[in-house]
Amino acid sequence: MVSDYATLLLSDTPLLDVRAPIEFAQGSFPCAVNLPLMNDTEREAVGIAYKQQGQDAAVALGHQLVSGALRDERIAKWADFMQKNPEGVLYCFRGGMRSQISQHWLKQAGHDRPRIAGGYKAMRQFLLQNLETVVQRSSFLVVGGLTGCGKTDVIQTLDVKIDLEGLARHRGSSFGGRAQRQPSQIDFENSLSIELLKLSRQQHTLIAVEDESHLIGRCAVPLTLRQKTQQSSLVWVTAPLEQRVRRIQRDYIESLARDYVAEYGEAKGLELYQAHLTKSLHNLHKRLGLERYSQLQQHLKTALSRQISYGEFDAHRAWIEPLMTDYYDPMYRYQRQQKQSAVVFEGNAQDVIAYLQAQGH
Repeated sequence: MVSDYATLLLSDTPLLDVRAPIEFAQGSFPCAVNLPLMNDTEREAVGIAYKQQGQDAAVALGHQLVSGALRDERIAKWADFMQKNPEGVLYCFRGGMRSQISQHWLKQAGHDRPRIAGGYKAMRQFLLQNLETVVQRSSFLVVGGLTGCGKTDVIQTLDVKIDLEGLARHRGSSFGGRAQRQPSQIDFENSLSIELLKLSRQQHTLIAVEDESHLIGRCAVPLTLRQKTQQSSLVWVTAPLEQRVRRIQRDYIESLARDYVAEYGEAKGLELYQAHLTKSLHNLHKRLGLERYSQLQQHLKTALSRQISYGEFDAHRAWIEPLMTDYYDPMYRYQRQQKQSAVVFEGNAQDVIAYLQAQGH
């Protein structure tokens, strides 16, 4: 049994998760691979047997459902995982019967590997407590600025930082969705806690983060971190409008199109990409007003047509620039005014990076 959760997570130990796929999808750990003892249907049947007939009947049904060639196939997958990851550790939900059975079968196959004490539940509780503890004893420096100023570029350059948007796989605005799906809320929190744990063990107590709202796409920033950053010092990144428009075009249009094609293939990828941009703009239609929304919608439609037909991206500037100047910029400037007393430095991206690195980031 392994109960030193911190060491497991700090060393990125490969983890064999034998829970059912539905459990894994709800929440897991970054270094975990799901090779279940029972699939969702089998787990459900065993659960019903347990409620109606008791533990012995449930165990008997489990052995009946996972037997013969099916049992051999699952053991072979576990053995292959352990052969590729000889330091691997296995777990189930509470560290009970499923991981005990899996551990025993693996040992019979020649792989004597430990299991995690308390299983997934204990590791999850450890990470939740760690997140609270590290946030409370750390200080944060928040990187803010208008849309397209390069906040994310600044964050990614630093050593002592938490890239919240990277962990959430989302850029944080209505248009911030990426080709890759976002993690579940639990996965987001687990990854965040692990990053904080690693910084804490390296004795870092002043951490840079990007200025975010309470939601990054569908991932909610934990309340304890949100409250701490709202009280933290702010550095403000500046950039001329033309540079900001180019950066938005690069990140939200050109790179995103390539990502969708890489993820789904050209035809399907471009279809999903266009649907994403169209829906993202539509999500703002009430706040933009009917006339402004209709104008931007037409510019977007024209830009997508030119992009798909001729591979040209510059037509997107016809809707990007007014959306920034008329919608996003006033909102961010208002937020800046509310936090004016917290601003400790202001400058372009390179100046801000130099300032933050001088602070130990």
